Amino acid sequence: MQERQYSMKESILFTQRIGQLSKALWKSIEKDWQNWIKPFELNINEHHILWIAYQLNGASISDVANFGVMHVSTAFNFSKKLEERGLLTFSKKENDKRNTYICLTEKGESLFLDTMAEYNPNNSAAFSAALPIKELYGKFPELLEMMTVVRHIYGDDFMEIFEKSFTNIEDSFVEENGQLRQKEPVPVK
Repeated sequence: MQERQYSMKESILFTQRIGQLSKALWKSIEKDWQNWIKPFELNINEHHILWIAYQLNGASISDVANFGVMHVSTAFNFSKKLEERGLLTFSKKENDKRNTYICLTEKGESLFLDTMAEYNPNNSAAFSAALPIKELYGKFPELLEMMTVVRHIYGDDFMEIFEKSFTNIEDSFVEENGQLRQKEPVPVK
């Protein structure tokens, strides 16, 4: 049997520190996120589902639940509300009748892109709080250690989708006059 490399005191202190810090950070992020999307008559779960549907382009409800870190019933119920508003469609794939898939409608994509255009970093306490670190060190705080912890909790698939979603934002949007907008598609020759 392998000997533990930590004490019970270290374990509880780490667990409580990360819990308290996560809760405090989430409370701030939640408030800022709600204020950002309030004009669009969306809640955080709905916006997150639109975001995931945009990034994954044909996500299953299971994908939404996993990546959105929500229960499958929550993902389904909020997706249903978005469908009722004409923002999403539900479908089954010919080769996969067990899973339900969602896809943004034109109206849903347009609404999502409108939310992205309205994002204002000055309204993000977490972003503003990280600016002194960027000014001091020339970069934002590294999240590598936290990502490693999350990877060990949720697995490689979660982190692959996580990274892909941010790569998609990097590749799909441009900044013009201090606002984000979708890049124009490159014409196919």
